[in-house]
Amino acid sequence: MKRTDVKKQKSMTGMHIRRSLFAFPYIVWMAVFILSPMLLILYYAFTSEGGATLENIVQAANWDNMRVLLDSVRFALYTTVLCLLLGYPIAYLLSRMKKTTAALLSVFFIVPMWMNFLLRTYAWKVLLGAFTKILYTEAAVLLGMVYNFLPFMILPIYTTLIKLDKSYIEAAADLGANPATTFLRVVLPLSMSGIISGVTMVFIPSTTTFAISQLLGGGKTMLYGDLIYMKFITEQSWNAGSALSIILLVFVLLSMTFMKKAERKTSDEGGGRLW
Repeated sequence: MKRTDVKKQKSMTGMHIRRSLFAFPYIVWMAVFILSPMLLILYYAFTSEGGATLENIVQAANWDNMRVLLDSVRFALYTTVLCLLLGYPIAYLLSRMKKTTAALLSVFFIVPMWMNFLLRTYAWKVLLGAFTKILYTEAAVLLGMVYNFLPFMILPIYTTLIKLDKSYIEAAADLGANPATTFLRVVLPLSMSGIISGVTMVFIPSTTTFAISQLLGGGKTMLYGDLIYMKFITEQSWNAGSALSIILLVFVLLSMTFMKKAERKTSDEGGGRLW
């Protein structure tokens, strides 16, 4: 082996060791704060009085609990659709502005995210209680969910739109396409990856939320996250709460798998095609 090859191999080995050292704190973090809680939930979900059992899962999968999960999915779908209908036009308008103007306006969507989630929801509780009569209704819960998750729809779509190759739009105009046709046949399909990312980032947390329904729904709107919270905190039943959490985890993983396949299909088709 040549001396240069030996030096190159030693250099690559040294880089690999340094990367492993830098990754070590992250591995420890994941083990302590992600893997350990998951193992604890799995343990409580499949045990009862120290013995292995599937009874917790069977009881958690009863119709009353599944109906609450379906209600959570319904709210998540409403929230996702509303965030998409509101977020896409906002992201599109921002992408057409000058970068300095768009950056300035983006602050109005980003700054609220720096505040505590509960604090933002409490603010809506005060506003709705003082100026409207929709507090402690499903409409109030939906409003709180859309407000809290809307930035997660806007930002990925905006990031995708500003990266679009403007030559496609110019080519469509040269071929005689009007603005509406250009948007439907060029801009929208090419922004599908951002839409799918936004849908994923809104739908998943909307399904698992519980604080918004408690504060703005006043306990009248029961979501799946509320059910898990009640089992763990109110009833102190870790076995039942863990079993419910496992069911929710399976649903979330299936949803993410579906979204991932849709995103991969869109990428393979070069951004997606409507026709």
